[in-house]
Formats: sequence, C-alpha cells, structure tokens
Amino acid sequence: MTMLSIDGANGISGDMTVAALLDLGADQNKLEAALQSVPSEFEYTVTHKKSYGLAGCDFDVRLISTHDHTHAHTHRHLKDVYEIIDKADMTDRARGMAKKIFKIVAEAESKAHGCAIEEVHFHEVGAMDSIVDIISAAVLWDSLNIESCVVTGFNEGHGFVECQHGLLPVPVPAVLNIAQAHQIALRPTDVNGEMVTPTGIAIAAALRTHTELPPAYTVCKQGIGIGKRDFGRPNCLRLLLINEA
Repeated sequence: MTMLSIDGANGISGDMTVAALLDLGADQNKLEAALQSVPSEFEYTVTHKKSYGLAGCDFDVRLISTHDHTHAHTHRHLKDVYEIIDKADMTDRARGMAKKIFKIVAEAESKAHGCAIEEVHFHEVGAMDSIVDIISAAVLWDSLNIESCVVTGFNEGHGFVECQHGLLPVPVPAVLNIAQAHQIALRPTDVNGEMVTPTGIAIAAALRTHTELPPAYTVCKQGIGIGKRDFGRPNCLRLLLINEA
C-alpha cells in the first residue's frame, strides 16, 4: 500500500504543502479548475526555486482586491467559508477534506478566543490566501488517490510572531490547540520564528491516518515545497510517497 509521509523536519505551512503536492505530481489542471471557481480576489503562480541550494516548487498566492475589500473578507465565519467550498469545482471527496481542515482550524480558534465555533472570525486563516491553500491542498491530495498518510510530528521554532492581535508566542495558540487536540508532536528547535502555521498543521491533522513510519520502506517519489521565510537553513516541506518494505 502506497502511503503519503509528511516530513516534519522543517515545520509545515499551507503554501509549502500545496507546492510539495504539486512537486509530487498532483494534478495541476484540477487545481486550476477549482481555483477558477473560487471568488476572484487573488492570483497565484506555480514556479520552481531554491532555498539554500535545495530545489523545489513554490506556490504563491497574491490578493488583488482593494485594502477595504480584503479587510472585510478577513472576518469570515465558518459558514461563509463552507459556502465558498460548496461552490468550488472539486470532487465530493476533496470538498469533504477541505471542510474537515477548516473545521479543525475553527475548533482551534474557538478555543483560543473563548467563543463558539460558529462565532469564530477567521482573521488570517479566513483570508483568501489561506482559503486558497486549504482548497488547493484538498484538491491535490484527492487527485493523488492517497488513502493513508503518516505524520510523526513537526519541528517548531521559538520566539514571537506578528499577528492581527499583536505579538503572539511561538507556537501560536491555534497551532498548540491543534497539536493538543490531535496529539501531534512538536519538537522545539533553535530557530527564531514560526515554522508551523495553523493552516499547515490543520492540513496534516486532517490527512493523517498513521503516527509512525513503517519499520522499513521504499520511496516511490518525493515532492519538495519551498517556503517564504528565511531561517538560515532550507525552508521547505518534503512529502514522500512510500511503500512498506
């Protein structure tokens, strides 16, 4: 049985996951169809670049709406996000996965802000770029016909990160809440900054079916997604398609 393995050595983010899935061979035509059916407040590019000498794929989303328009849409509720997903051109399996990922984020945010899940304002996670990342990840995962996914945990940085509410400690509350709820291991490192984002760990939590790699395995294919941050080392996510040996 072929499994997807998410290598957590360099953390995880939504855009790195999408890029790594594309590099792994997921169907970019299905991605294009899905994103064309989403409200056109953004544009995206898929390119190849390097991070500290390591080559991989880059998925870059840019908002093209006005500031006021963008600001208004950073405060979507879960039902608003579900409406976008319902109208998107994707399979029912991908649609279910996208909703599962967003529900995981909503549960984490509701705990962080002390409110009901229906009342959560999504802030950065509800902004269009994160909606695009999550829909894209669900569509690309679905196109690979993968049933099993191994997530052993993620390396995480330390310090503080600038958010809508000001400076938040790393790991940020939503990441900690997802890690706690889904028992995903976080491994502290000497990196100053956020290596694990709420969108990234939510995707991993939704996809995960196994917590340990097989005792021995062969690698069928690997995909590398390059991130946007400079940690003084390669900022990337490796995805492997593996078979138990």
